Amino acid sequence: MCKHILNAQVAIRAPCCKRWFDCSSCHTESTSHPLLQSYEMTFACKKCKKCFRKDAREFEDADEYCPHCDNHFVLEAKMPKAELKVESEDVRVDARMLRDERVRREEGRTVFDVKEAAEKLG
Repeated sequence: MCKHILNAQVAIRAPCCKRWFDCSSCHTESTSHPLLQSYEMTFACKKCKKCFRKDAREFEDADEYCPHCDNHFVLEAKMPKAELKVESEDVRVDARMLRDERVRREEGRTVFDVKEAAEKLG
C-alpha cells in the first residue's frame, strides 16, 4: 500500500532492481540506489493482478487502461492531506462519543425517589 499516492491502480516494476513498487517515492525510500529510467515499463494491475508492458514513447489515450480488465489506471493522484477528524461509527447509530461523561446525569426513576419522598412525608 502506497502512502504517497492513495489511489494507485498499478504497481510498477523497477528496471534497476526488478522489484515492484507503487510509485517512484516508494522505491527511493526502500532502496539505496536511484531509480533507473527506461521507456519500457512493466505494470501489474491491482484489480485483475495481471502484468503488462507499455512503451512510454508510444503512449496513447487507449493505453491508460489495463489491457486485461479495462481498469483505468492513469488517474489524478490523490495525495494524503493533513486533517483532523474523529474516526468513529455513524453518530446517528452510536452517540457515545458525543456524551460528556464528566457531567452527572439525573438517575432514572426508581421505586424510592429521594426528591419526592421529602414532600410526601411531610
